[in-house]
Amino acid sequence: NSLKTQRQTFTRITTTLRYLGTNGLRLLLQFYFAKTPMFWIPKGWVLNYAAFLLAFPRAPRGSVSVQVWGIACATVVQIVFAAGAAGWVLLRREEVMGKQGTREGMAMGVGGEGGKGEGKKEL
Repeated sequence: NSLKTQRQTFTRITTTLRYLGTNGLRLLLQFYFAKTPMFWIPKGWVLNYAAFLLAFPRAPRGSVSVQVWGIACATVVQIVFAAGAAGWVLLRREEVMGKQGTREGMAMGVGGEGGKGEGKKEL
C-alpha cells in the first residue's frame, strides 16, 4: 500500500513538472511577450484584416504576434515530422518487399483476371 502511494505521488509530481517545463513555460513566454512583435511585416504586403489576424491577440498591427509565430512553428515541426515518418515507412516497406521477393497486395491481375489463381467469374 505504501509503495502504491509513493508511486502515485511520484507520477503526479513528474507529470506536473513535465507539464510546467513544456506547456507552462510556453504559456508564460506567450503571456510575457504578448505585446512584443516577433517581427514587422512591410506595409502593403498583407491586407488589413490579415494584418489584424497576424497580430492577434495583442501585438501591434502590422507585426506578427508570438502566439501566431508559435502556431506557425508548431505546424512546420508537425509537417516535417510527418514527412520524415512517411519517408521512413516507405523506405522500410521497400526493404521488406525486397526481402520477400514477391509483390503481394494486388488483388487483380493484368486484364482484370483475379490474382492468386482465381479464374474468371461470371454473373
